[in-house]
Amino acid sequence: MARKSSSSQILHKPTGEDNLPIYTLEVFLISGPITEKFAKKNPVISRTIRIRGDQTLDDLHHAIFDAFDRSEEHMYEFQFGKGPMDPKAPRYVLPCAFDMAEDNPPAGRIDQTTLDSLDREIGRSFGYWFDFGDDWWHQINVESIEDNLPTGNFPKVTKRVGKSPPQYSEEDQ
Repeated sequence: MARKSSSSQILHKPTGEDNLPIYTLEVFLISGPITEKFAKKNPVISRTIRIRGDQTLDDLHHAIFDAFDRSEEHMYEFQFGKGPMDPKAPRYVLPCAFDMAEDNPPAGRIDQTTLDSLDREIGRSFGYWFDFGDDWWHQINVESIEDNLPTGNFPKVTKRVGKSPPQYSEEDQ
């Protein structure tokens, strides 16, 4: 039914019995190592991504990574609390970080958690933290959830606002 393509997107072949929701997510960059000059030229930096409900948080990460033109992978997690940067939020982490003992143990793994399993609602937001050293923080808003039978590659970026900042601030000099 589904297979991975070379760009880490999933190509869905409808079977006629699927009724997969499509989530439209608006991903805002809310904090990170960008220069004042860059921030003035790009006061809002966001990407709109459409993703199927049966796709994982790992699939969403790769879509965000590509949408913001990043080039080097780093650790990341998703947080589902009262908003982004909520220190007590349920966290979904990489498999290698799942068994690490800490004050706030993870709720799940990004490679095993689908969007549908999170019971997201329109109007809710959650956080995405990329690169624990440079601290790129994103707020993800659930803009819509449509019952659709999609064809083609998902996730997909449907809108870009603002330029992508360089992944490392020294690249912006």
